[in-house]
Amino acid sequence: MEPSALPTAAVPPLAARLRDVKSSPVREILALTARPGVISFAGGLPAPELFDAAGLHDAFSAVLRDGQTAGRSLQYSTTEGDPALRHAVAARLTARGLPTDADDLLITSGSQQALTLLATVLLEPGDRILVEEPSYLAALQAFALAGARVIPVPCDEDGLDIDAVEQLAAEHGAKLLYTIPTFHNPTGRTLPLDRRRALAALAARTGLWLVEDDPYSELRYAGQPLPALATLPGAEDRTLALSTLSKIAAPGLRIGWIRTPRELRHPLTVAKQAADLHSSTVDQAAAAHWLAAVDLDGHVATLRREYGPRRDALLGGLLGALPEGSVHNQPDGGMFVWARLPDGWDADVLLRRALAHDVAFVPGAPFFAGPPDLATLRLSFTAHGPDEIREGLARLGAAVLQRC
Repeated sequence: MEPSALPTAAVPPLAARLRDVKSSPVREILALTARPGVISFAGGLPAPELFDAAGLHDAFSAVLRDGQTAGRSLQYSTTEGDPALRHAVAARLTARGLPTDADDLLITSGSQQALTLLATVLLEPGDRILVEEPSYLAALQAFALAGARVIPVPCDEDGLDIDAVEQLAAEHGAKLLYTIPTFHNPTGRTLPLDRRRALAALAARTGLWLVEDDPYSELRYAGQPLPALATLPGAEDRTLALSTLSKIAAPGLRIGWIRTPRELRHPLTVAKQAADLHSSTVDQAAAAHWLAAVDLDGHVATLRREYGPRRDALLGGLLGALPEGSVHNQPDGGMFVWARLPDGWDADVLLRRALAHDVAFVPGAPFFAGPPDLATLRLSFTAHGPDEIREGLARLGAAVLQRC
């Protein structure tokens, strides 16, 4: 019998858990904007010229400098993470007001893996969880992959409506609330102290797990720092605190962590073992060496000095570029500004026109767990200097005029 005549069967279907997991439009837009000359406000990308490339080069060289050192850095390691890295991260968190021991931490392959692990440990298919509306897109993906039903919580310009959190948690029997309380993605909002305290008290009263994602709080350009949820009365043993080196060192390191209550340490470690045994040994060793060698406060201060004027350039020209009647917020830090076009405008349609003018942003619709607001958009200011931002806004304004 000829090979082409052999009977063939249909390939097995994909797992049902993928059915409701949508591709990230941010990744798709980044692919469209990779060509030279495009000014992109789309991705939440740190400025590559601000990476401490020399310091990281030295760190990798140090952990690979001889056979004995390289043998440790290239070998299998413990699931919990490099001890030196965990101690360095714990010291940093403690110095910033969140008392942490190395044993409280599990090193992950970016904070994105942390989301996947906690969803694996805490959620069964069909479980209800609460998220801010709108919310971080990759978190929505992780929860959808776990089979959870995501319940959006109404927000105002200051973030979560705490009364709505309590009402929806009771109505849906929600297990956890996922929140980015400081310089939120996508909106840039920051939850005020009184609401943080109310949320901590609610967690203590109801048993709700709080997942506090905090990748941006060191990037503050105005105002005073606010305490982490995990430091507030009632939330100490109810909060899983996530963060990363991606925004202050380099995202390519893929170094993140979970600061976890004691009762979840072992389950999360087992889930990590099943996922990938441990995060990259050599990247962890280099990150630990870099943290020991760098003046991290000075490095972060440089990021703030550079990013603050970029934020100001975007805020200073945005209303002039958008249609009359648009509004936007003015975040004190982070990487994003959230805007809304007038009624009747569709941000996705505007994006297609903007791309023709070699400028890009992210429509807000994909960030909504419920019915989306098609007039919203997110703009990131960190990847371009003030002059490029002003040129990008001029191009955006030209795209807007095409519609008028």
